Amino acid sequence: MPSIDSPPEPRRSPLHDQHVDLGAKMVPFGGWDMPLNYTDGTIAEHRDCRSDAVVFDVSHLGTVRVTGVGAFEALQWAFTNDLNRVAPGKAQYTHLLDAEDASVLDDIIVWWVDQDHFDVMPNASNTDRVVNALSEGPFVPEIVDVTSSRAVLAVQGPKSRERLASVSAEAAAVGRFAVARVDIDGTSVVVAGTGYTGEDGIEIAVPASAAPAVWQRLLDAGITPAGLGARDTLRLEAGLPLHGHELGPGISPLQAGLGWVVRFDKGDFRGRAALEAERDLGPRRLLRGLLVEGRRPPREGQRVLLDGTEIGAVSSGNFSPVRGQGIALAFLDPTIEDGAAVVINVRGTEVAATVTKPPFHR
Repeated sequence: MPSIDSPPEPRRSPLHDQHVDLGAKMVPFGGWDMPLNYTDGTIAEHRDCRSDAVVFDVSHLGTVRVTGVGAFEALQWAFTNDLNRVAPGKAQYTHLLDAEDASVLDDIIVWWVDQDHFDVMPNASNTDRVVNALSEGPFVPEIVDVTSSRAVLAVQGPKSRERLASVSAEAAAVGRFAVARVDIDGTSVVVAGTGYTGEDGIEIAVPASAAPAVWQRLLDAGITPAGLGARDTLRLEAGLPLHGHELGPGISPLQAGLGWVVRFDKGDFRGRAALEAERDLGPRRLLRGLLVEGRRPPREGQRVLLDGTEIGAVSSGNFSPVRGQGIALAFLDPTIEDGAAVVINVRGTEVAATVTKPPFHR
């Protein structure tokens, strides 16, 4: 019998057995047991996504279903973006802020499925935080965590729609940041033209019971399975933030260069006053890109120096398979300009780098 101090068992995707059968290396991530990579490895999966099509199991992401009277108003109050800028059948990227200091508690995609039906997609470990924030607001819609009832499959890459069309032409036709209900082999699914790789693609929310069959149909269509290792290197090349690195405690949307996610003209929202104060003063640091001279990958927490003076620190770093060099995102002094020659302290060695504006690959 486990002790009361034992950590909880990680949750498993509805596709866990399929991953194991494919030889995936399974790792803990956000409270889930998820595939890091398969037998060909992370770099091969990364390149497949840049050149063809891959499928990620991203069932560790949450799904909070917000429906009924007050659903629209609850999301408008809780999040930074303005749903009036989109409509039913569209998706929107947005932030949940800490009410006191405007830190980004989570970055979220909202799928506006029907008039009063929203599927809010938080990061792996933040689902309860999002549910609580929505519940604390002045509006009281129906809020249900439906994460365990579905799997989410992300088909990404320049040939993703071409290959997906052989499985479902309807799904393949769903446009960028559009949302639609479609049918795959008799199963009703929700499809959104979203992703986290810098490539075109779609994400499919499938009932958990049907997930293995839909997964196999995607593999049979020539779509390569890929793990979270490649998803991370792909998002880094695309300059996309990762919660816990470029977003999180002490990091505001303005510091992360994501002011476009905030609509001050929409009315009140959680964390607005604190964010307005930072806007008026100017953020004390800004997220920038670093291109390393050579293949050595920078890592989180490593110091960035200019003429011997520390000007910031790396938030995410890795080797870029497309560029063939190290790349990083880093929070730097806001006065530092693009093109500045800096060094990164990599385990006691000074590695030369150039400040640049992300993304590193388009």
